[in-house]
This record gives sequence, structure tokens and C-alpha cells, in this order.
Amino acid sequence: MDLSEFNSAEFTQFVQDHLEEDPALLLFKYQGKVSFDLKTAIQQIAARQKSVKKLPTWSKNLSLFFPASISVEQCSSEQTARFKSIGHTGDWMIDLTGGFGVDCYHLSEGFEHGVYCEQQSELFKITKHNLSTLNPGKFDFVEGDGLDYLRKTARRFDLIYADPARRGTSNQKLYKLQDCEPNVVEAWPLLQSKSDSILLKVSPMLDLTQAWLELPDLQKITVVSVKNEVKELLLHWEKAKEGTPRLITVVDLETGLPPFEFEPRAEERAQSQFAEAGKFLIEPLAGILKAGAFNLFGERFGLKKLERNSHLYTSETFTTSIPGRVFEVLQEISPKKQEIKTFFPSGKVNVICRNYVMGAEELKKKLGLKDGGEDFLIGTKTGTGFKLYWCKRTE
Repeated sequence: MDLSEFNSAEFTQFVQDHLEEDPALLLFKYQGKVSFDLKTAIQQIAARQKSVKKLPTWSKNLSLFFPASISVEQCSSEQTARFKSIGHTGDWMIDLTGGFGVDCYHLSEGFEHGVYCEQQSELFKITKHNLSTLNPGKFDFVEGDGLDYLRKTARRFDLIYADPARRGTSNQKLYKLQDCEPNVVEAWPLLQSKSDSILLKVSPMLDLTQAWLELPDLQKITVVSVKNEVKELLLHWEKAKEGTPRLITVVDLETGLPPFEFEPRAEERAQSQFAEAGKFLIEPLAGILKAGAFNLFGERFGLKKLERNSHLYTSETFTTSIPGRVFEVLQEISPKKQEIKTFFPSGKVNVICRNYVMGAEELKKKLGLKDGGEDFLIGTKTGTGFKLYWCKRTE
């Protein structure tokens, strides 16, 4: 890809002037009427429109070039990239799987120098341009296999970072570390020989037990969510912390609540107490459920579970600091369609099913409901069977 045209004033002005317009209409309107590559310009507009929430400052920076949509879809958000950078400082850091460079750029902010590695030639060229624009002179650029570079270089790093590709040759999703590219399990001795600090970003679908199994040296796993949606799992190893107990940290970047931290062995020791639904139903944040703190959550906040496999909890009181969604139970109601209509005559209610006899979509179809309004209908299982509860969210 020739980026020289991208740097032309006419190209940049076109992108700036049409950032809010429909890309498809632009292609139809300006086809054959401009001197630059119209498709490339429109691709830049479309990419920025799709990235405005994920990459707010990057999408507004007209000095940067955006690659094909798949690379933007797979990259970290600015928000999660900044979170990853917290606490990492030193002289040299390296990103073995640079991609679009969002993580590399933000992680490098605490370091004097950064090394960006990427095997895809076009993506490498684009990101080299972007990182050189954002911070001239800070980065060394390696086009090729990051692990191969790591083997050959004499340099040690204060941080090694990698985000292994999670799709195989047939585009299937991979959830074992050793099935991803690069294979960080196989390369683990090399990584440890080149740095005293390793940070890996892995699929949010990876089972935490699987991570400990494949990389027993890991000391910490961070579950990162945004607006109650798990976005990333971060695997941490530091030579200085060898021998310390394993730790799981759950953080949601939007709630403002303190992290929920625990040792896996604490969850193993915790015991759940059970009860029928009381005044409030509490659903832990998605990150806590991902981390598997099913017993510890209830124990820590004085809550009782509805049923062993129903990860909903109940209490007569609650505190605003509880890391979860809290619903006030208004009434238990029958799953009969006619009775449901008397409670929700408009047919609108937000339906949630947790360990219920059917899923939310099936229940809505059966009862003739659609999501909407301020009321909630929660289907779940308690010790005495399947139940439906009419609820409202607490503030």
C-alpha cells in the first residue's frame, strides 16, 4: 500500500469533510469525480465511524491511517489499552503481536523505548506510519515473527506483551493458549529468559482453570469488563512475585467500584447458603461470574443463593457498593400468558433467564413479550422449582 496519497491535502480534506456522511452514498456521488483513490478515502471514513466509541481519539486524528475492518475489530479499545498500561514502566518494552498498535502505543507510554512486531506486511506499514506519527523516534519496528526476533536479539526487556491470535486456519475460534499464534505455552521459557515481566491478553472465552493449567507460573489473572461485558483476560507473570499466592482480579471500567479480588483457594473454601427469593435479587457482574466466584460472592456480601446452579442471590438489604445488578422483587407471578398480560398490558418487559427452563428469547415468544420499559421479568430456578419474578432495578 502506498501511503503517499493518503498524506495529500485533497485526500485528507475529503475525509474530514465527509466524516458524518453515508459511505455508500459517497461512493455513488463522487465516483470518477476525484483525483485520489475514492475507495480508500471512503474506507477511512467508514473505519472512523465504526471506531468512534472504541477509539475516540484515534478516529478523530486525520494523521492516522486505518486498516481493513477486521484489524480494527480485533484490536483493544483505547479504554482497555490504557488500563493495561497502569503500573508498567521501564526502559524497553516489546509487543510481539503488534496488530493495529493500540496496545503497543499505550503500553509504551511508561517506557523509554518500544518495539513493535507484526507479520502482516500491509498492517505493519500502516501501523509503522501511525506510531511514528503519534510518537516519533520512540519505536523500533520489526516486520516478521516477534518470537523469531526475540530469539535473535541480545536485548532484554522490562515488559513482554503479546495478544495471541485466536483463530485457526479455517477461521475457527480457539480457546486453548497452545492452539493460538504465537504459541506462548511452547515459547514460555524464551519469554522468561528475555524479561522479568510478561503480560498476555487472551480470549475472554478462555477458561481460567485452563490458563493456570497451561501456564502454571502465572501469578495473576485479571478479568476486564466494560459496561458489564467481559472484554479481556489478562495473564500476568513477574519474576519478583514468584512464590506468591495466585490471585484473580475482576474490574469493570465503567462502574467505578473497587476491584473484586480473591485467591482461587478462597473460592474453594467458601460455602454458599441458600434461600427462596427475598426482597432483592442480585446478579453479580459478568466478570465475577467469569472468574467463578460463585460461593465467595455470596459469602463476602452476606447473600444467599437461590439454587446451586442459579447464580442469582437474594437478601432483604443491600449496599450500593455491591458489584452487581440489584433488582427489587415486586411479586412472583405465574408463567401463564393471560396472567402475564394483566401485569404487562403493553407487552413490554425486560426478560432475563438464569438457569430457567427456557431461554429469554423462547420465553418472550411463548408469552408474547418484547424487551422494553422499566420492568423486569426474571426467570430462574430456586430450591423449590422454576419461578418467574416481576422486578424493578434499584438505582
